[in-house]
Amino acid sequence: MKRFLLVILFMFLCVNAAWADAPFHIGVMTGTVSQAEDELRGAELLMKEYGKVSEGGMISHLTWPDNFMTEMETTISQIAGWADDPLMKAIVVVQAIPGTVEGFRKVRELRPDILLFAGSPQEDPKMVCDVADLSVDGDSLTMGYLRVVEAKKLGAETMVLVTFPRHLSIELLSRMAGIMKVACEDLGLDFVIVGAPDPTSDVGVAGAQQFILEKYPAWLAEYGEKTAFMSTNISHQEPLIKRVAELGGIFLEPHQASPIMGYPGALGIKFEESDSGNWPNILKKVEDAVVAKGAAGRMGTWAASYQFTCVAALGEHAKRVIEGTSEVLNKEDIMDAFKKYSYGAEWNSTYYVDADDIERDNYMLIYQDTYVLGKGFLNLTSEEVPEKYYDKNIGKK
Repeated sequence: MKRFLLVILFMFLCVNAAWADAPFHIGVMTGTVSQAEDELRGAELLMKEYGKVSEGGMISHLTWPDNFMTEMETTISQIAGWADDPLMKAIVVVQAIPGTVEGFRKVRELRPDILLFAGSPQEDPKMVCDVADLSVDGDSLTMGYLRVVEAKKLGAETMVLVTFPRHLSIELLSRMAGIMKVACEDLGLDFVIVGAPDPTSDVGVAGAQQFILEKYPAWLAEYGEKTAFMSTNISHQEPLIKRVAELGGIFLEPHQASPIMGYPGALGIKFEESDSGNWPNILKKVEDAVVAKGAAGRMGTWAASYQFTCVAALGEHAKRVIEGTSEVLNKEDIMDAFKKYSYGAEWNSTYYVDADDIERDNYMLIYQDTYVLGKGFLNLTSEEVPEKYYDKNIGKK
């Protein structure tokens, strides 16, 4: 018994000594490999750079459940649990899935000193703004218009958006769909929304992907070769890319785009350890595979992963704010952190304007130029977006 107690005491002292090594901790929550590999790799980079809390470092990493819609309490309790760590000074959640807002609220009640950052929020933006210090999301509104411009530049006559009710209940995604509809009318394309299973439903990720694989030939036959496809969901990207490469059609860059989102699994691309975070190398390997499949000029991406960069950049920004070298809502400070991990890729940003026409300076919307594999950049960041596309009622009339 005495030996057992000595062992426990030794383990306790080791853990607390390790925690004492870092002056503060940052909690980072991401999806798993099956839901969003890019996010996980971004967290791994932060742990490599600043160390794991369990080993005396700065970063504490957790993953939210794949079935997060039915296991929301798990997400909430995981986030709230970080408040028990006296050295915890910031929490970053990417994607900020349902349950994040309530988790943040519980942290606020216990530890109002902890910074709360949300990447790609999936809950009502107003609720997120009210509880998070900073939120960053892909600029679905601007890209709603620019993706139609992209489709037209690639020769599309029809645009198909693959989605499901849960995503269309998210305000920014719903508005994006409305913008696409009107932009297609204005630019002379047909616009179609097709339904696919939600990967968080009973069919799971595998079932949702199998549905896309089986359904795509019928979609292509109905809408034609000059059809541009995109999905609002990460899990749908791989089967869409696979079928577009095999059968024809156009694949617009994934929502929250990345060269490693869908492409490696769909095209059998293998990466080395040395490729990790090296986006020019990764992009070249993906481009070579697309060209080899005969799909050059009809498949797009962002040159640096949005989700990877979002995790790493928000973690870096939190660190700088805690250390006093950056300010939470300074746009230049935020974008400087993003540039650190995007290896030369440029970003544009705007502030979210809510349904009451209030500009939210703690909710930033960002986007990159689109890179068409086998063709190059489309210079979409230089495109002027007509003001009418930011009307909150667009597409509803």
